[in-house]
Amino acid sequence: MLGYIDKIKEISKRLLDEGKVDMIIGFKKGTMPMMNEPCFVKTPDEASKLVWDSNCGINLANYLTDRKEKIGVIAKGCDSRNIVTHIIENKIKRENLVIIGVPCKGMIDRRKISAMFDAEVRQVSEEGDAIIVKGNGFEEKLKKSDLLQDNCSTCIHRNPALYDELAAPLVEEQKDIDKYADVRKIETMQPSEKWDYFDNLLSGCLRCYACRNACPLCYCPTCFVDEANPQWVGKSQDETDIRTFHFLRAYHCAGRCTDCGACERACPVGINVRAFTKKLEKDCFEMFGWEAGISIEKRPPLDTFKPDDPGKFIK
Repeated sequence: MLGYIDKIKEISKRLLDEGKVDMIIGFKKGTMPMMNEPCFVKTPDEASKLVWDSNCGINLANYLTDRKEKIGVIAKGCDSRNIVTHIIENKIKRENLVIIGVPCKGMIDRRKISAMFDAEVRQVSEEGDAIIVKGNGFEEKLKKSDLLQDNCSTCIHRNPALYDELAAPLVEEQKDIDKYADVRKIETMQPSEKWDYFDNLLSGCLRCYACRNACPLCYCPTCFVDEANPQWVGKSQDETDIRTFHFLRAYHCAGRCTDCGACERACPVGINVRAFTKKLEKDCFEMFGWEAGISIEKRPPLDTFKPDDPGKFIK
């Protein structure tokens, strides 16, 4: 994917030169390995600082909410699907966007790489389908496919769902992928086993709300955890409050989540937050044939009705 950057810079510079956008939202090199940063490019000359590689996992749709300017945004598959959701939910106008689509072959998981080495990782670079990892006294060449974020390894929508310009030819989508194998494994558990599983899953939660803040779907004017009148959930580290936060946040994402992995990527203690949202994603697909963010012409399952919708739960 390193070869995309020249085209991304070219398109971004042209859009700014021609006055078609007020800014480009993309990525610049971060100050730490494997941590590229979102950036806002407002002049043609600034386009030179844009980067694109396998460390651009942050979902840039999160930076579009309620903006009124004309914006160019660099969007991989999951970003574009969240942009579609933004448009459907009237969080941004389609005519205010120029979407620079970037076909994606997956983002690497910095935690997987860091866990492989005792010493600090100082530098990470790409070479084709390989990742070069360097640190004090070591250098390793690793296979990129072994280092992908979990959501990327099962992604079947790598190409942008909506775009105005393409930075590279569309890539072949992954086939014969069992997206929900992990969900089915949990579904087969006994109730007591499920309780223990999720109890252990959330045992390290700090209630820092990094998952909420990184999520491109969490844009309520006042989040339910911040609401004081009425107070829906306590502010403590009590287990009930922690569970309530995660359960309710997941339900708010039902029919909207694209499994972009932003929540899991942002968690400072590495909680598999997707264990909640992915179950709801699976249910929406199996019951309603729905995948979020594929088309701006279709309404999500929780705000539309069809006579053949399954209704066993109300019988």
